Amino acid sequence: MNLSENIKRINQKLQQLLKQYQHLQKLNEDLTLGLQRAKLQEKQQQQHLLQLEQQVGILQSAAGKMNDEDKKAFEKHLNQYIKEIDKCIGLLSE
Repeated sequence: MNLSENIKRINQKLQQLLKQYQHLQKLNEDLTLGLQRAKLQEKQQQQHLLQLEQQVGILQSAAGKMNDEDKKAFEKHLNQYIKEIDKCIGLLSE
C-alpha cells in the first residue's frame, strides 16, 4: 500500500468512528431524557399513592373502622399537618 491509500483508509475509519461517537452521544442523550421522565413519573406516582393512602385513612376514620394503631397513626399525621399549618400562619403573620 502506498501512503495516500493508508491516509484514505485512516480517514475513512476516523469518519466511521466519528459517526459512531455521534450516534452514541444521541443515544446517551435519549436515555438520559428517558430516565428523567421515568424518575418524574415515579415521583408523581408516589405522591398519588400517598394521597390515596391519606384518603383511605380519612374514609376509614369517617366510617369508624379504624383499629387503635391506625387511629394513633392518623392522629399523628393530623398533628403534623396542624404544626405545619401553625408554622405557615406564624411566618405569614411576621
